[in-house]
Amino acid sequence: MLRIEHLTKHYKGSSKGVTDLSLHIAPGDIYAFIGHNGAGKTTTLKCVAGIQDFDAGTIQISGRDIRKDPLACKRQFAYIPDNPDLYEYLTGIQYLNFTADIFGVGAREREERIRTYAEAFEITASLGDLISAYSHGMKQKLALLSALVHKPKLLILDEPFVGLDPKAAVVLKGIMHSICTEGGAIFFSTHVLEVAEKLCNKVAIIKDGTLVASGDMEIIVKQGQSLESIFMEVVEHADTN
Repeated sequence: MLRIEHLTKHYKGSSKGVTDLSLHIAPGDIYAFIGHNGAGKTTTLKCVAGIQDFDAGTIQISGRDIRKDPLACKRQFAYIPDNPDLYEYLTGIQYLNFTADIFGVGAREREERIRTYAEAFEITASLGDLISAYSHGMKQKLALLSALVHKPKLLILDEPFVGLDPKAAVVLKGIMHSICTEGGAIFFSTHVLEVAEKLCNKVAIIKDGTLVASGDMEIIVKQGQSLESIFMEVVEHADTN
């Protein structure tokens, strides 16, 4: 589904970036990407989404190279940044229809998906309002709807649970599972380690732009320990090497 091979991205005049990072996300995976602020999570996700160029390495989505065939890749996934920029002069339904138009979603399919997800996230009554009147949580829900309207095979999310109320978070987890049950995959960054441990079957830990651990959650998280304790142990061990 998603293959990141030896990804390297360095910023001029800064020590931040990503160095020689490789990850493979397969169909059915819910893959957590964790690390401190500035560790390189958002940089990696932006490179995967084709928003940011990189210095070396390759990124393939469903066998297509994000650099060589970006449009074909972008038809396969949806990306939501940690702070989505929405067109606030549009109403919620106008924005969703705009997104559906971009991806060529037919009238029947978009109507059904918008209705289903809007009801699930409880924002149906607000779709006729201007986005500028939405709260942060409402904007996050709308961004999620816009990502789901074209039924992506890969969902790339940067801190997706920030700003969501508890019920919406439960709804999102259910949607993630449904996508993966149907052969899709999820790759997302999060600071909420308890959620990652319970939700994900795979996890990658990044520190200072370098991958320090990755693999099956049940293998990374040893018996009697939590993802939080493993994270601290792995990061502290990386500091001593």
